[in-house]
Amino acid sequence: MPAPRMSTTPLPGIGVQYDLTTREHRHLSVVAHRDGTRSVNVYRSDDPDACAQSLHLTSAETASLIDALMPDHHNPNVLHTTDLGLVAERVELSAHSVWNGRVMGDMRLRTETGVSVVAVLRRAEAVPSPGPDYRLAGGDTLIVVGTREGVDAAAGILGRE
Repeated sequence: MPAPRMSTTPLPGIGVQYDLTTREHRHLSVVAHRDGTRSVNVYRSDDPDACAQSLHLTSAETASLIDALMPDHHNPNVLHTTDLGLVAERVELSAHSVWNGRVMGDMRLRTETGVSVVAVLRRAEAVPSPGPDYRLAGGDTLIVVGTREGVDAAAGILGRE
């Protein structure tokens, strides 16, 4: 059986959309919103671009659905950030950002928001725990961890042009 086709699309200011085409050629998508909610969309079989059904799920409903789909997904060694009041998100740095070409320390992101940058993704490379002297570039994706409010504030700072 061939592996399902999955694609990811960043939705600036909204979150990330995950699109899946099943082995039966059905199109599904999940939009992971920045506020922790999810939208699950099922598309028509005769027109894979036309949405037939859309469900908007709270964080708790999403967790329940995950439990139903993957009941053994819980591992005591895995940090479940939502249980701790934390979120982890990807925030893309625009090519027009004021931070493009500057070092991370210039942002004072942790001081201003309480958020930690745990990695920077650049093309096919990941840089874990970048230091304050790490030079940012447009198109970088920063993996940030913090409170919902802190991550939103960090996204605002990173989005400055």
